[in-house]
Amino acid sequence: MKIPEYTDSFILAPGFRAAGVHAGIKADPQKSDMALIVSDREDTVAAGMFTTNKFQAAPVVMDIQKLKKGTSRAIIVNSGNANACTGAQGKLDAEEMAQRTADRLALPVDQVLVSSTGSIGKPMKMDPVRKGIDLLTAQLDPKGGNQAAAAIMTTDTRPKTCSTVIEIDGVPVTMGGCCKGAGMIEPNMATMLAYICTDATIDTENLRQALKVAVDTSFNKISIDGDTSTNDSVICLANAHAPHNTLTPQHPDWEVFQTALNGVLFDLAMKIVWDGEGMTKFIELRAEGAVSDADADKALRAIANSFLVKTGWAGTYPAWSRMVDVLGYCDVEIDTENINIHYDDIPMLIKSTPASPDTEALTKILNSNRYTVHLNLGTGGEGTAVLYTCDCTEEYVRINMF
Repeated sequence: MKIPEYTDSFILAPGFRAAGVHAGIKADPQKSDMALIVSDREDTVAAGMFTTNKFQAAPVVMDIQKLKKGTSRAIIVNSGNANACTGAQGKLDAEEMAQRTADRLALPVDQVLVSSTGSIGKPMKMDPVRKGIDLLTAQLDPKGGNQAAAAIMTTDTRPKTCSTVIEIDGVPVTMGGCCKGAGMIEPNMATMLAYICTDATIDTENLRQALKVAVDTSFNKISIDGDTSTNDSVICLANAHAPHNTLTPQHPDWEVFQTALNGVLFDLAMKIVWDGEGMTKFIELRAEGAVSDADADKALRAIANSFLVKTGWAGTYPAWSRMVDVLGYCDVEIDTENINIHYDDIPMLIKSTPASPDTEALTKILNSNRYTVHLNLGTGGEGTAVLYTCDCTEEYVRINMF
């Protein structure tokens, strides 16, 4: 199978249009704050995955219900306000966003999804939202993907986009996406929004299956700060524009499609970690020697979400002693006499005994902006896991002091 090549851009598949505008939700006129993605084809199917937070924002509650039908043709998004914990009025505001968008596009309202991101607990200012919807529907463009990607940002420092073109039955199929997220990032999933558009021909159930696999190996493998938000949404639209046989797990090119979807989402997820609030170092955590994959994953999440560990990473302190502390309380089975920890290939702890690493080599790793921490939990089990995270600096505090 040919490995897909990925482009750092939100290239819309044929049959899709998008736009991004400044509507006035954000005070800075240089910052766009509303986006719209639309499929022009009636046979578009949709799948989504959403936050597990019990305080789900009004748009999330709405979208979950609409996606039970498995079809959607438009996504209207605002940044600058999460429309979460806003009571009955928040629900009415989300419904108005969907209805106004549907009216302007001449679509049934059940075909319009809504996303919001920003501050929690603040009433929506609907006048700029109404203005934004009118502007967006007038500016939709087959090349508007990057404009939409820029409009969904909050504390992000840059847009996050990725696209690829694959072949199904010898037919070119485009898959492109964008996401936002920099803080409140921890599965399942995070204060993140992600949208993927493809012209592949696939039914709803198989799209849901493929999306779950892709999310589990991407957005559900990252953590910035251990906080799961109220608005997390990943939505994929497939509009059947490409004239190939319908994709199913039995299709000879199913693996090609799944690999491409995995790759787009993984690329977007890594861009979230690299843009983590206040981050200076990208840390890949790998665990083995656990009694189960679940134990390995639990151990890594506990380490990734320990601010004592993360602040150690921010300097030149290897923090292995802090990791040992976390392993001792995170309620997973370990052998306290056989823990191994390596930074890249430099041993820090061997059989629970401090190693004598090469100081120069270790300093070089600790001063780099990316390295891997390998842990062996010592049980002799076959459980493994991987998680992607970052350090935490004082800049994270400054960003979140509002």
